[in-house]
Amino acid sequence: MSKWTTANIPDQTGRTAVITGANTGLGYETAAALAARGAHVVLAVRNLEKGKAAADLIVGRSPGASVALQELDLTSLASVRSAAGQLRSEYDSIDLLINNAGVMMTPRSTTKDGFELQFGTNHLGHFALTNLLLDRVLAAPGSRIVTVSSTGHRFVRGIRFHDLQWEQQYNRVRAYGQSKLANLMFTYELQRRLHNTQTIAAAAHPGGSKTELTRNLPRPVAALSSLLEPLFQDADMGALPSLRAATDPGVLGGQYFGPDGFGEQRGYPKIVGSTDASHDADAQRRLWAVSEELTSVSSPVI
Repeated sequence: MSKWTTANIPDQTGRTAVITGANTGLGYETAAALAARGAHVVLAVRNLEKGKAAADLIVGRSPGASVALQELDLTSLASVRSAAGQLRSEYDSIDLLINNAGVMMTPRSTTKDGFELQFGTNHLGHFALTNLLLDRVLAAPGSRIVTVSSTGHRFVRGIRFHDLQWEQQYNRVRAYGQSKLANLMFTYELQRRLHNTQTIAAAAHPGGSKTELTRNLPRPVAALSSLLEPLFQDADMGALPSLRAATDPGVLGGQYFGPDGFGEQRGYPKIVGSTDASHDADAQRRLWAVSEELTSVSSPVI
């Protein structure tokens, strides 16, 4: 397949998709594309007012689209549990769970539970949400869990197990890299655990995309980013790897999708590779165990 686009998305009628961070950027474009193909889309967002505005825009683009809102703050495990409980009461099955929301290169800060903000939001929040909803996802034949990572996973050589929360010598770029590496390791370990089910886990990254994520970039990185911005692609193109991972019938569990252009920064989605560190099976299992301990959420799949 030469150029995979939204035109290649199969009919999604009758399918339910839950997308985190779906009120703007990549998440919004992912939700809009799935809704346009008939999916019932749940926008899992922190700000319900912004979520309502996004839902209205989606319906405006696709009259008759089926869109719902779910309040979710990934920086709070209490909110994650509450959201999962509400989604479980509303849906007997979930066909697509797209872990899209995230923060990028933020100044040193913590979640409401005391975790380093990027690791806590990008990885632990989604780890907890996925496992709390996993029985609903398993109940849908052919279901998928897609987690959005980044080429930033290459910023680190491995998980900083001795100081997961970056309490020593905080570096916002490397902390971001760790959180994105964790997203990939989570996906690969989750797929191993799902191998005897009808559900698969896959990952994607958007390349260089114009989204609100860049608002926290350190000055030197921001300066470089502004120079390179003409090379970045719009969010609708950045969403294509996630959409392909979520809907292409040929996707296999554990695959990772990104743009096909130079440096995987822009272009159409293809299967891409990730670092050796992301494929370290012992580290994957260790991260999973630590994540269960930190979130007090146990996985229903072993």
